[in-house]
Amino acid sequence: VPAVVYSNNGTPGPHSPGRARRVPAVCLCVLQIPSPKSLQPNGASEEALRCEIKELKQKDLALDQEIAQLLSEGYSLEELDRHISLLHEYNEIKDAGQMLLGKLAVIRGVTTKQLYPEYDLELSD
Repeated sequence: VPAVVYSNNGTPGPHSPGRARRVPAVCLCVLQIPSPKSLQPNGASEEALRCEIKELKQKDLALDQEIAQLLSEGYSLEELDRHISLLHEYNEIKDAGQMLLGKLAVIRGVTTKQLYPEYDLELSD
């Protein structure tokens, strides 16, 4: 297994010039990087990989069919992408709100559940 050797100042050693990121280290560190040959499947796992490939192909086909269904219903890919983007944004905002409620609950010495009525929130929110 090839290794990237770092000197005690975190820079790549002579056996790995410029190939690795700078990693802070106090002592000599060796990072083990598996060689491509070590990742080769043996007989039993080769069959498992074949099954996984077959399942992934089936999922790919199902997703293609779902996309075709949505397109036939009048949705556009741009519209779906926009919807997904808005859902991500919503989730980020919701997470930030939950974090703020959590901090406020800690400051007040209550649970977040106890804060929900004060802000007209439902537990399902």
